[in-house]
Order: sequence, then structure tokens, then C-alpha cells
Amino acid sequence: MTDTSLPAQRSSAEMTAFGIIFAVSFCHLLNDMMQSMLSAIYPMLKTNYGLDFKQIGLLTLTFQVTASLLQPVVGTYTDKRPMPYSLPVGMGFSLVGLGLLSIATHYSMLLIGAAFIGIGSSIFHPESSRVARLASGGRHGLAQSLFQVGGNFGTALGPLLAAFIILPHGQQSIAWFSAAALIGMIVLYQVGNWYQRYRAANAKKPPVSRTLKLPRRKVTMSLIILTLLVFSKNIYLASISSYYTFYVIHKFGITVQQSQLMLFLFLGAAAVGIIGGGLVGDKIGVKTVIWFSILGVLPFTLLMPYANLFWTGVLTVFIGLILSSAFPAIVVFAQELVPGRVGMIAGIFFGFAFGMAGIAAAVLGVVADNKGIDFVYMVCSYLPFLGLLTIFLPSMREVKGEPVAAPA
Repeated sequence: MTDTSLPAQRSSAEMTAFGIIFAVSFCHLLNDMMQSMLSAIYPMLKTNYGLDFKQIGLLTLTFQVTASLLQPVVGTYTDKRPMPYSLPVGMGFSLVGLGLLSIATHYSMLLIGAAFIGIGSSIFHPESSRVARLASGGRHGLAQSLFQVGGNFGTALGPLLAAFIILPHGQQSIAWFSAAALIGMIVLYQVGNWYQRYRAANAKKPPVSRTLKLPRRKVTMSLIILTLLVFSKNIYLASISSYYTFYVIHKFGITVQQSQLMLFLFLGAAAVGIIGGGLVGDKIGVKTVIWFSILGVLPFTLLMPYANLFWTGVLTVFIGLILSSAFPAIVVFAQELVPGRVGMIAGIFFGFAFGMAGIAAAVLGVVADNKGIDFVYMVCSYLPFLGLLTIFLPSMREVKGEPVAAPA
């Protein structure tokens, strides 16, 4: 009887775990949709409030500081004091932020609204990444990829909703999306219940050892290398998501609608690549995926500045598929490097690294103004060469403290 009931119990547990992963992925979609919606309505806010570019920049800075730079702080704190119900609280901050943006009558209220959305995001990412890992059943790469793909879809969805709903109906229509934040709060409250039960069920287990398996200096260097890899990846992805439409319109003279379709193909390929990277990483190892993703994309990025319209579209699909596959593997690798600090690592890679890449994307805009959009893509095509730094990363056997055979 035990033999026959055990598989059923295991199957139920796996279903529950995947239910939790899909729940946090869905809420990741909602969170990042609200984030990307903010930047998408900048033209409307600029017109409504007579803002100059300096004020738009300050609005972005307020959001970036709260959304990106606070994440490592939140993650480090919750590593020591897990807070299962901080997830709906974080979404509540975003709800308040949307409400403030919808009723703002002066610039200072816009800044406060942007800050609230940023704080909500900084609370959401570290803890939800931890939940995805806890629910993974050991398939850490798959769990991270499913979690992250929700954010990718949300980022792509935000500008579309802004274009078709907010811009035609005005600033007050931002409040309609408070319903999305409210739904997120309800879902995340249920996730918090699962998280609380998980902690109670595992309360008697010894805590995860925080002892480093490698010398501290080697761990630090490995984290720096991983951060640089994320920088190179995100800077290139930002050059596509921010300037690709301008690039293809300038180079090939296509319409805005055609350029948006090409951007959509890239974003769709990137979403598929994230899931593929997680699945493959669990099978063949995360370091192999990092090698393939960062360096494997190099031939395609080097060719793109010289390609015609058709091949530009084909190349960007391959670039999206290959380059995006690295991020789940990088996060899992970093979490293995520093055991017991899942929140801190998630905060660093979701927050600080993305924030710095965002600043770099702004710098690319200055370069485009001065040197031209073609020059930007010429320079960015060499960024994947930073993937050579992967050679200095330890093997996963070393990271996990397993004996490594000496060379013959």
C-alpha cells in the first residue's frame, strides 16, 4: 500500500510546487507590467505637466533607486528574517503608487507615486525568487526561468496597455490597473500561506549552512564575473528594447508598425529563451548554459550591423533566444556560490545589475545622439566578448564542495 500511495503523494506535491511557481510568475508579470507602464506614459505626463527632460530623468531616477538599489537590502534582510506576507505588502505599495499617479495634480505626487511602485518591486523580487526556489523541488533552473518569463511578458505588455488604454482615456485610467495590483495581492497572500506552511513543515530541519564551499576571495571574484556577464547581456538587450525600432526605421525605412512587429518577435524569442535556458541548465549544467548563451550569441551580434532587413529579423530572433537563456543559469550559479543567501543574490541580480544596465542604456542614448544609432549597434555587437570571463568561474562541483579529480 505504501508503494502505491507514494507516487500519488509525490505527484500531488509536484503539482502544488508548480502551482506556486506559476503563481509567482503570474504576479511577476503584473509587477513588471506596472513598472514598464510607468515609462510608457512619460510622453503623456510630459505634455500634461509641461515637464522637461531633466524632470523626466528625475522621475526615472526615483523609480530606479527604489526599484533597483533597494532590492539587495531587502533580500539581505529577509535572508535573516523571512517574511512570508511581505509579498502582498509589496504589491500593496504598487497599488498605492498607481493610485497616486492616476490622481496626481503636481509633479511631487508623480515622484511619490513612482517611488511607491519602485518600493513594491524591491520587496517583490527577492522574496518571490526565494519562493520559486523553495517550490522548485531541486529543479532550480526551471523554477527560475518560469518565474522570470512572467516578468518578461509583463515588461512587453505594459507599453501595449499604455498605448491602447491609458493614452486614449487619459491619466485617470491608470487607476483601472489598480485592479491588477489587487489581484496580485490576493494571489500573493495565498502564496504567503504556502510559504508559512512550508516554513512550519521544515522548522525542525537544520538551517541551510552558510559556510562557503570556496575561499571568500574566489567567491567574490566569481560574483563580480557573473555581475559583469549580466551587465553585458542586459546592456545589449536594452539596446534592442530601447533603440531597435529607431534602428530598423532609420536603416531600412520601414513603418513604425513594422518596426514594432520586429521588436515583438525579439521579445517573444527572449521569453522562449529564458524557459529553454532553465530546462537545459538543469540537464547539462548551468555553467555550460552560461558559456553557450554569452559566447554563442557573438556570431549573430557581429553579423547584425551588416545584415539586410530580412536577415536582421532572423538574427534578432536568434539573439533573443540565445542571450536571454543565460539569466536563470547565472542566478542559480550565484545562489549556489553563496548558500543561504537566496534573497541577497536575487536582490543583487534582479535589482542592482538591472539598474546599472538601465543607466548604461541611457548612456547609449547619448552615444546615439552624438555618433548615430548605427554606431551604437556596432559597439554593442562586441559586448558578448565579455563571455570569455566565464573561463575564470569555478566548476559546479567545486561550488558544491564536491571533490574534483586532479588532472592526470
